[in-house]
This record gives sequence, C-alpha cells and structure tokens, in this order.
Amino acid sequence: MAKAPPPPAGFLLSHPAHLIACGFGSGLSPFAPGTAGTLFAWLTYPLLRLLFPADGAFAVFLLLAFMLGVTACQITGRTLGVADHGSIVWDEIVPFWAVLMMTPTGWLWQLAAFLWFRFYDIVKPPPARYFDERVKNGLGVMLDDVIAAAYTIFTLALFKRIVEALS
Repeated sequence: MAKAPPPPAGFLLSHPAHLIACGFGSGLSPFAPGTAGTLFAWLTYPLLRLLFPADGAFAVFLLLAFMLGVTACQITGRTLGVADHGSIVWDEIVPFWAVLMMTPTGWLWQLAAFLWFRFYDIVKPPPARYFDERVKNGLGVMLDDVIAAAYTIFTLALFKRIVEALS
C-alpha cells in the first residue's frame, strides 16, 4: 500500500478539525506520526489532570474529546482523501489519555503503557483490524485505537497482578 502524501503547507490551520485531528501538529512528524501523537498525549496528560483532577470529570472530558475526534477525523480524512491518513493522530491521543488514567502510578508503568499501546495500535488485534480495514469514517478511525487502549489496560492490569503476587 502506497504511503499517502503529507498534507499541504498551511493545512493544519485551514480548519479547526485539522488542528485537532492532527494532534495540534504532532501528527505532522515525518517519522512515526502515530508515535509522535502518543508522545504528545503522554506529555499533555499531567496538564490535563491539573484541569480535571477528579476521575469522573476527566472521564467526561475523554468522552467529549472522543466525540469531537470522530467528527474532526471524519472531516480531515475526507479533506485529505484518506480516511485514516497518517497525520491524523487524535485517535492515538484520546485513547492514550484514557490508558494513562488507568495506569498505575509511576513513570515505569507509564513507559510500559506507552510501549504496549504502540504495540497494540500497530498489530491491531481483533476487532481493531476490522475497524481499521472496514469502517472508513471518523468512528472507525477512533475505535481501532480505543480497542488498542483496552488491550493495553488489560495487559497492564495483568502485569500489575503478577508484580503484586511476586512482592
């Protein structure tokens, strides 16, 4: 499959949906834009938790960010002519914020979360691959990464139980 060309100059600021879908520019990275978007999520997470310290408020924020992402990814994908263009990274950002919310405290756990999330996002275990390959709209773009996040949270929970059992 041929790689889609990068967005044209000025694209990011040409529509608010593009700014959001492209992760405020993180998706324009010439190398591994999905990883750059996930790093953006990791770096901005502490700031967001200052704004939304209660888990309930943060969960509402995530739901709204997800719904906004469905629309932004739909508009941006349609404009670029590729439903899940490589520069679209909001689908990595919002689910990774959710992963970090569920991750045990400590930077090693966060690093593990980052690595597992990237693994599951790249491998696309079922049903993520279905959404990635067959649902060519904003919802499909967002859902395959939500599934990667669920796999990541499950894996972290399993490792946490193993660590606790060995302690």
